[in-house]
Amino acid sequence: MEARRWLSGVTFSADRPLINVSQAAPVEPPPQSMRQVMADVALTRDDAHLYGPVLGLAELREELAAQTSRHYAGDITAAQTAITSGCNQAFAAAIATLCGEGDEVILPTPWYFNHKMWLDMSGVRSVALKTGSDLLPDPAAAAALITDRTRAIALVTPNNPAGVEYPADLVRAFFELAQSRGIALILDETYRDFDSRTGPPHDLFQDPDWHSTLIHLYSFSKAYRLTGHRVGAIIASETRLAEVEKFLDTVAICPSQIGQHAALWGMQNLSQWLAGERDEILSRRQAITGNMHKIAPKGWKLLGLGGYFAYMQHPFAESSADLGPRMVRDAGILCLPGTMFCPDTDPSGQRQLRIAFANLDAPGIGVLFDRLAQL
Repeated sequence: MEARRWLSGVTFSADRPLINVSQAAPVEPPPQSMRQVMADVALTRDDAHLYGPVLGLAELREELAAQTSRHYAGDITAAQTAITSGCNQAFAAAIATLCGEGDEVILPTPWYFNHKMWLDMSGVRSVALKTGSDLLPDPAAAAALITDRTRAIALVTPNNPAGVEYPADLVRAFFELAQSRGIALILDETYRDFDSRTGPPHDLFQDPDWHSTLIHLYSFSKAYRLTGHRVGAIIASETRLAEVEKFLDTVAICPSQIGQHAALWGMQNLSQWLAGERDEILSRRQAITGNMHKIAPKGWKLLGLGGYFAYMQHPFAESSADLGPRMVRDAGILCLPGTMFCPDTDPSGQRQLRIAFANLDAPGIGVLFDRLAQL
């Protein structure tokens, strides 16, 4: 919302329109076949307009459990799944079951600022875990940050904002650390459908005792372009979901019924379409690397790439907090500065920018880099 205010008073010509790479959300609507299903549900299912189950439609929970079990070669039951009003609400619900005011959650930096903001609003201290030059967190460094108030470590992979895909052995190391210290591992895999790797991205669900430590978050928004319908998910122990249910019932009562029917139909019918979406995102990711030659000689560096994101280091003396608004005025580019993803005490964010490239096709990415080269 802050970045959008930079657009106030700035005009863009038809031959040089705004390139908006600030938000990681599809701009296209769901496929026509899914929209038809949603219309049919709205017209023919009276119950779709009423309150539904607090933890989500039983059929969707069963499908999510089955498909997640297959994807990770693990064992998940429907009773260990719940549907939420978007993945951000899933995170909020998880924190409500874990933390009280004054407790702590470890977040690798650069961090996903919605996670940081929710912790702030909940009176929970965000403990910054600085990542290395590869933007991957170190479990040993995390271990040194754990105190008697630490309740969880929260990871996002593929990462927002950095784009990096966490290796399976790194995810496992964090799981074992959390397990050994009696805290939770929150694993947000909103962008898992666009992971460049094949096979399970980690083996945590293969652990028979995964539910004692792992809280898994997912979103249907990116996969099926359902951002406006707010359908996310949380996978955890049945005991924890009983507490999640109290939070959800108080905040939203139930997730969007029509959105849930769409997500269910999508999971059952759009696997090939989703594979095509993944291929397209991966081709756009390749276009990022293919255009780096235009700006690398000027001092730009690509720090991380994956999911929907390219995380860049810029060559200018000014902070990214000042560069961001200037890019709107001088280059017609709206992106987010690294200062939004780092604590004020961490100067690295001043040199960094997040580019959410998923809504640009390959020619559009070429235009983006041409403008960056002219800054």
